[in-house]
Parts: sequence; structure tokens; C-alpha cells
Amino acid sequence: MSTEIRVPQLPESVADATLVAWRKKPGEAVSRDENLADLETDKVVLEVPAPANGVIKEYRVSEGATVKSGDLLAIFEAGGKVTASPAVASPVAASAPVAAVASSAASATKVSPAARRVLEEQGISAGDVATADGRVTKAAVNTHLSQQAAATKPGAAPLPGARSEQRVPMSRLRQRIAQRLVEAQHTAALLTTFNEIDLSAINGLRQRYKTTFEKEHGVKLGFMSFFVRAAIEALRKFPVMNASVDGSDILYHEYYDIGVAVSTDRGLVVPVLRNAETMSFAEIERQINDFGARARAGSLSIEELQGGSFTITNGGVFGSLLSTPIVNAPQSAILGMHKIQDRAVVVDGQIVVRPMMYLAVSYDHRIIDGREAVQFLVAIKDGLEDPGRLLIGL
Repeated sequence: MSTEIRVPQLPESVADATLVAWRKKPGEAVSRDENLADLETDKVVLEVPAPANGVIKEYRVSEGATVKSGDLLAIFEAGGKVTASPAVASPVAASAPVAAVASSAASATKVSPAARRVLEEQGISAGDVATADGRVTKAAVNTHLSQQAAATKPGAAPLPGARSEQRVPMSRLRQRIAQRLVEAQHTAALLTTFNEIDLSAINGLRQRYKTTFEKEHGVKLGFMSFFVRAAIEALRKFPVMNASVDGSDILYHEYYDIGVAVSTDRGLVVPVLRNAETMSFAEIERQINDFGARARAGSLSIEELQGGSFTITNGGVFGSLLSTPIVNAPQSAILGMHKIQDRAVVVDGQIVVRPMMYLAVSYDHRIIDGREAVQFLVAIKDGLEDPGRLLIGL
């Protein structure tokens, strides 16, 4: 029995999607709930599951096409007979972009899901990637790309007179990021204030309890849980930092949904810790680790990326010493963490070496005064330099 495969209902905030890859070819055996195609929205990649065991009879949409909720993607035959070669009546055959070549080549060998996504985004074939055991992993693909880049970087021996360019369309996520950043710059009166913190006390706590903590909770005690808790205590003292502008009103949020920026191959995403004020250190660390893993795998849900009353971003993991983060609209403030670096500082009249970090808070000056932003950052500094304050709510 033939069935129409259609674009699933997209969330209200998502108008359309791009069909970035077919995961099954016409005539190829498919199991119930197996992924047939990837649809990329401006927030996440959605999967289109098979309704039953069977085969795709024909595609009705090419890779790279823009689709909306309910659009016809393919004709599916439940319990259909597997054919040796894919159906020819597909519009994809004449118009599939380079990514389709990568997808077809990838299906002929063992390719991990993460590696397949990178192959398609870069437009390369799995057969070009050298492997020791015949299995193409994301690490092997990245090594291949690094070798290619090294061959063309300054200092390498280019062909005489060789000059090349590559035009690559921005992904929907990158387009959305660009749009939101420009909107934030144009609609908010953004300003940034800085401070620095001594992380000696937190380093001591982590060193003292890291083994016991990991054994007890099954997760490492990192820095992010301290920063989330310190931010929440500071937000309690300065609620306007947790507010947003709604027309001519200020909307004060009496909950703490903390967005944590996560960098992926596709771009930056900000999953949200809902009601973070109710979470323990272990729960925060566990949730952030889970977000990071699923963000890189492209399996976060749209609901996990929506909302948020305040955001924390950590450029320090990439070596950033100082930066001015841009507010994640419609929020009104964002905290930027940076690289921890041993520096000479004066403590009690003595020059000592301490692990120091610069902190930045960017804020919407329309509703937040400089005094509030500075005192907010000082409150975070106090909580991190004396972590006991976080436990007793000071």
C-alpha cells in the first residue's frame, strides 16, 4: 500500500525547513521509524521517520529544496519489494547538489552519523577519507579536512599561478544566527562592563572533591555549575538583569531559565536549563554535558532551544582572553566567561600568582543602568571568589 511521506508539523516559530539529505534511496529496504531524511530548520535538524517497514518508491523533493509543514516529500510503499536500483522518476537525479554525492558514497561504507553530516556539509566523499579499519569517523573526516587545509595554507607549495575560491551557501542555522545578531545590535542599546575574578577558591574545591564528586554523581565537577549558581544568586539581587523588553513594558521573569551557549560544527546553539535555581551542582553539570553531546550530534529538540531568561557563554574554551558577547534577544543580558590564566596580582600588599579570569556582562542599556550591571558582575565575582556564599545564599 502506497503512503505519502509529508513534512511533519513544524513548530509555530519555524516557517519552513530545508531538506538537507535523503537517508534512504528509492528501492532500499527501510524499517519502521528509521530515518528517511534530514530537515534543517533555523534551529535544529529534524528527522522524518518511516511509518512502517517498506521502501521509498520515489522522491518528490530534491535535496536542498525548501519545504513547509505538510509538503509532499516522497511516495512510500509499506511492505514494498526491494529493488536492485533506485527509481529513476526522481527529480533529485538531475538537480542533487554535491551533498547527495557524499551521502551516496557514505552509504557504501561504514560511516558514523556525525561523520556523515560533516561529509555532506563539506561536499566530500567517504571514499576520499583514509581509515585504518574501514570505518569513517568524524575524527577521520576532520583529519582529512585538516590535511587539505594544510596543503593550501601559506607556506605550502601551491601550483604555479594557482588561485582558488570556494563559494559555500550559509546553513539555515548560520543565517538565523546572523539575523538575530544584527537584530540585537539594531534594536538594543548594548553596552559591556568587565571585571576579573580569582579562581583559587574554586580550583581548591574542585581539586579536593573532584574524585568523590564524580564517584558519587557519575559526572565531573566542572566550572559551569559554579558560574550558573553564581549567576542565579546575582540575578536574585538584580532582577532587571533577568528581565526583557516587551513593547513599552519591562517583563520581569520570576524564574531562572539559563541558556548555555554550545559551539557545534553547524554554528552556535543555546540550549536552556529550565528552572536552574532548583538544580544541584551535579544536575547542572549532567545537563550541560548532555546538551553538548546532543548539540554536536544535531539531536536537540526545538523546545530545548527556545526561551531562556539569561545566557552564559564561555569563549575561554577556545582561548579567548577578553570579548564583548552580544545579548541573546529578547533577553537583556549575557555573561561572558574567558580563559583562565595565571597572572601576577596584589593580595594583602604582596605580589602573588593566581588563576585569573576576565568576566564580561553585556546588557541592554534601555532598561539596565550601568550601576546595576557593575554591581551584578561584582556579585558574581563575590560568589565565585568565596563559593561558600553560594551555599548559604549570600
